[in-house]
Amino acid sequence: MPLQNRVTPTGDIVATPERGTFTGNRGIIHDPSTKTLLKRRWSNPAWITCVCEFRGRRRDVMATRSWTELFFLDEATSFAAGHRPCFYCRRDDANRFRAAWEEGNDVMRVRATEIDAVLHRERLDNRKKRLHLLDGPVEALPDGAMVQAGDESYLIAQGRALRWSFAGYRAADVELVDAHLLTPPATLNAFRAGYRPLLHKSAGL
Repeated sequence: MPLQNRVTPTGDIVATPERGTFTGNRGIIHDPSTKTLLKRRWSNPAWITCVCEFRGRRRDVMATRSWTELFFLDEATSFAAGHRPCFYCRRDDANRFRAAWEEGNDVMRVRATEIDAVLHRERLDNRKKRLHLLDGPVEALPDGAMVQAGDESYLIAQGRALRWSFAGYRAADVELVDAHLLTPPATLNAFRAGYRPLLHKSAGL
């Protein structure tokens, strides 16, 4: 039976057989004796995105009282949920993201803890996912941005809307009505300043 450790663009954590292309964590949020999640969905404001393979290290998922391994379809999904690149296993990506964050948000010498504080405000509405108003047409969003329309999440790639699923993306077959932004606005500013999130191969880029 699959564990409850797969993250949706809305930040929910569910059980599904499909595995993603990135892992990450929000601190310790599981019971290792049962390999089930606790009621809380984060224990740390640093929500990070990591690579699945790093220096040959292997972990047994939810096996110890260590960080809870979560999985994402791709980096765009993790950004939409409110995560950011890890400065340990993804140092180059994290530094590129920080540089783009600084340019896009007009700040200097920003620290990871400061990024985390902004993301924590922008990703949550109390304990639910915060949805943001769009500042223009969906088609004008940068590659990697994600929006919510009704019950579905969509990736924007080269001006096209692609419907998200645990297995990958496919072309949207409906017009997006009353769409709201899932990707935190400060992260979106980093995209506009040049950071390009890594997308699942089904996005076709």
